[in-house]
Amino acid sequence: MNLVEFLVEPLRLEFMVRAIAITVIASVVCATLSCWLVLIGWSLMGDAVSHAVLPGVVLAHIAGAPFALGAILFGFAAVALVGVVRDTGPTKEDAAIGVVFTTLFALGLVLISVTPSHVDLHHIIFGSVLGVSRSDLTQVAVLGIVTLAVLVYKRRDFTLYAFDPNHAHALGLNPRLLGAALLGLLALTAVVALQAVGVVLVVALLITPGATAHLLTNRFGRMLLIAPTLAAACALIGLYASYHLDTASGPMVVLANGAAFTLAYLFRLGHTRGTTRRNPTSPRRLRSRARAG
Repeated sequence: MNLVEFLVEPLRLEFMVRAIAITVIASVVCATLSCWLVLIGWSLMGDAVSHAVLPGVVLAHIAGAPFALGAILFGFAAVALVGVVRDTGPTKEDAAIGVVFTTLFALGLVLISVTPSHVDLHHIIFGSVLGVSRSDLTQVAVLGIVTLAVLVYKRRDFTLYAFDPNHAHALGLNPRLLGAALLGLLALTAVVALQAVGVVLVVALLITPGATAHLLTNRFGRMLLIAPTLAAACALIGLYASYHLDTASGPMVVLANGAAFTLAYLFRLGHTRGTTRRNPTSPRRLRSRARAG
């Protein structure tokens, strides 16, 4: 098989075209938001929201409503519950997040186990990107465009909030409102990625691209370009690899993102060591000289 056949063969199948489209959309939206999540330190919050939407999806299925509606409602509910538990008692934020997301995730698993259905609801947990319909693609595209538009439009305010909430408040911005808006967008983004990789792996798309971009640049503006570009490339690489190797699609996309992070990490590590060797006045060199003296 030559390179042209390697690239073209999957595109002859309609389900693969839909899979590529929905995964690239989800990856780009998640990667854009992940830049702020990594900067603020909300990785655990991303994990919480991505798992907490599961009971909403199951209840939406029972009611015959769109999955996205239930997922959005429970995503917002999870964020609100974490805030209530954190602000009204001695429980710290990380503990509140852990309690809320594990409880809601367990509720979703129980609902799946007792819900009679001709639809295999387990694909929501592990993803079923090859089985998405045109309506699913349309739904994800609309949510993704809305989320991405808000992130781009309010990027300066969100960035200022991420770096220094007090300075944002001094400039007349409302840090609480900006934080709530980011959490709301996090819930929407989790819904966007749900169809592509499932509940379990959503957090990988929400964190890994931003972490990878952060290794490659110290400028936030460049992060916002590098992260979505890398995520889209990893989506394509993962899907093509899953097609030709006959493996699960969602996990392959996540593995591609993990490989990109590993390469960026090794590049950064090598660059840092090379800079240290070339710079005789680096902090590490100075500490070594002080011990020797």
